[in-house]
Amino acid sequence: MKVIANIGKYMIMLGIVFSRPEKFSIFRRRIFNEIEIIGINSIPIVALMSTFMGAVIALQTASNIDNPLLPDYTVGYITQSSTILEFSPTIISLILAGKVGSNVASEIGTMRVTEQIDALEIMGVNSLTFLVLPKVISAVVFFPVLVIFSMALSLIGAWLALVLSGLLTTETYILGIRSFFEVYNIFYALTKTIVFGFLIVSIASFYGYYTKGGALDVGRSSTQAVVSSSVAILIANFILTQLMLL
Repeated sequence: MKVIANIGKYMIMLGIVFSRPEKFSIFRRRIFNEIEIIGINSIPIVALMSTFMGAVIALQTASNIDNPLLPDYTVGYITQSSTILEFSPTIISLILAGKVGSNVASEIGTMRVTEQIDALEIMGVNSLTFLVLPKVISAVVFFPVLVIFSMALSLIGAWLALVLSGLLTTETYILGIRSFFEVYNIFYALTKTIVFGFLIVSIASFYGYYTKGGALDVGRSSTQAVVSSSVAILIANFILTQLMLL
């Protein structure tokens, strides 16, 4: 029953979030600030994870393909499809759920327990639109950029691992990447990313906004936000795969 009540409260919150902002100049400035906090500051962790995971995927694929009937470029093809279809959009989003989700929930939760949100309400400011909407827009806009960046670095990391280990030549690897490539897979991955970005930030904002108590409760809300957004990503991933690929 508590889950159903939270879902209802979450839907009501979203209805208020997408209200018209009072001052577009301030709203625009907050969007750029959130893009820096949510998106640009996430580039290092995305770059590190993508490069090494691409290398691991390529090495594991190359070491497990021992069938002489399979051409060598199969390694490049499997690396490309695994990266675009699942690794970059889903795994990177789960990592961002931990980094971005906990940050958003902690920030808003701290504002709640220190009565900063109450002060905004007293001044006549729609606190949900002022605090949450810029974060949602920033995530929806910049998360696809991060995922495209992740795809590129994963493929580069895979190439470096294969070439330096002597398992594959550059020409064969590039042939594998280009073989059976479908542009629709990119559209599918970016669509998932937009949905995941929205879920991460909106769920984290929900737990932060409705935090009650003190500092310990802020930490508890942050943990709940990461867990709930991760579960939501997995469920949404299954649904979107059913709708878009099958």
